[in-house]
Amino acid sequence: MSSSEAMASGCPVAGSLANASFADPQVRAQPNAFYETLRREAPVHYDEKLKMWLVSRYEDIVTLLRDPLTYSDKHGYEAMYASGHFEEFKQILERDGGGFFPDAIKDDPPAHTRVRRLLDKAFTAHRVASIEPRITAVIVDQVEKLAEKAKNGTVVDGIKDFSVPVTIRIICEQMGIQQFNADKIQRWSGAITAQISKMQDREQMIGNAALICELQNFIISEMKAREAEPREDMISDIVHATLDDGSKLTFAEAVSLVRALIIAGNDTTATALGNLLFLLATRPEVGVALEASVDDDRALNRFVEELLRLEPPVRGLAKMTTCETELGGVKLPKHAHMLVLYASGNDDADKFACPRNFDINRSNLMQHVAFGVGVHRCIGAALSRMEIKVAAREIHRRLADIRLAVPVEQITYLPTVATRSIEHLPLQLKAR
Repeated sequence: MSSSEAMASGCPVAGSLANASFADPQVRAQPNAFYETLRREAPVHYDEKLKMWLVSRYEDIVTLLRDPLTYSDKHGYEAMYASGHFEEFKQILERDGGGFFPDAIKDDPPAHTRVRRLLDKAFTAHRVASIEPRITAVIVDQVEKLAEKAKNGTVVDGIKDFSVPVTIRIICEQMGIQQFNADKIQRWSGAITAQISKMQDREQMIGNAALICELQNFIISEMKAREAEPREDMISDIVHATLDDGSKLTFAEAVSLVRALIIAGNDTTATALGNLLFLLATRPEVGVALEASVDDDRALNRFVEELLRLEPPVRGLAKMTTCETELGGVKLPKHAHMLVLYASGNDDADKFACPRNFDINRSNLMQHVAFGVGVHRCIGAALSRMEIKVAAREIHRRLADIRLAVPVEQITYLPTVATRSIEHLPLQLKAR
C-alpha cells in the first residue's frame, strides 16, 4: 500500500514522511493518519512541499501558543498572505479596494493588546447569552426550511442550505448589516481564507483580490454611514470606540476589524456546523450522544466541546519564530515559518485517550485547542459555541434519519491548510 493510499484509507502512513506532504489534497482530505505519523516520527517536521514547519503534538502546540514573543502571529500570518504574490495583491487592494489594511487582530503584543481588549468587550459571555433567543430564531427558521424540503424527498446541501446562511445571518445581524447577499458574503469569505490557504496560484489570487476589494468597499461604505449616524450595532461600536488608553482606532485598524468579524464570524462556525451534520450523517454514536444530551444544558455543552475537539473547524494557523529557538527537541532558525496543527493536537492520544472516539465524559475535555490558547485565542469562541449548541439542539428536535446522499468518498473539502471545510454536503433526512 502506498503512503497516499494508506492515508486515504485511514491506516497509519506507511514508511517515511519523506514522501508525504500536507500540500497533498489527499492528505488534507483524510489527515488523521498523517497527523499520527507526524506525532510519532517527527512532531516538529519540515514539510518540503509546503515550505513550513509542521507542529503536531499537543504539548508543543500549547508551549508555542503560550509564547507569542518567540512565535509571532503577525509575521507567520503575513508570510502566508497571497501565496507568494503579496506585492501585486497589495497593489490591487490599494488601487481598487480603498487600501491595504493589515489585520490588527493578528498583530503581536503589545499592539495586539489594545484592540483585543476592545473586542473582548463585544463578546462577553453575558452579551452572547443575551442574544441566544435571536440566534435560536434564526436557526429554527433555517432548520424548518430543511424539514420542509425533506417532506418532498429533496436532497439538501448541509452547507449551502444550512450552515452558511445561518452563520451569515447571525453575524450580519450583530454587525448591523441590514441588506446583504449571502452568496456574495460566502464568496468574500472564501477569498479571505484563500490568502492563508497556501494553495492559491496567481490567477486565483487576482480573482480573490477583486472579491476582497468588493468586500472592503462595502465595509467602508457601512462605516461611513455609522460615522454620520451611529446605531446599536458592532460596526458603530468599532467606528466610535475609545480604547483603554484613550486613543481611537485608526481607519485601517477599524476596517480590518470589521472585515475580520464579518469573515471569521461566519466562516469557521459554518465549518463547525457542517462538521456537526457530517458526523450525524456518518457516525450513529454521535446522534445517540446528542439525543442523550439535548435536554441537559451541561451535557449539551460537553457535546459541543467534544465536537470541537474531534473535528475542529480550524486545523492549522501560521506562526514565525522571532529568534533561534528549540521546540520539541528540534532547533529552529530565526524566521522559521510554522503551521500549528490544532487538529493534530486535539487528536493526540498522549493527551486524549482514544482520540477518535466521541466521548463527552472525557475528564480533560475542556483542554482541547480548537480555539487556540493564549493571547490569540479565538475572540468569538463564546458566540461560536452558542451557535453550535443551539443548532445541535434544534436539528435534533426537528430532523431525523440524517444520512449522506452520496458515498462518503465523494465529499470534498476546500483547498486550504487553514480549515477543513466541506464544499458540499448532500443529505437525505426526515422531518420529525
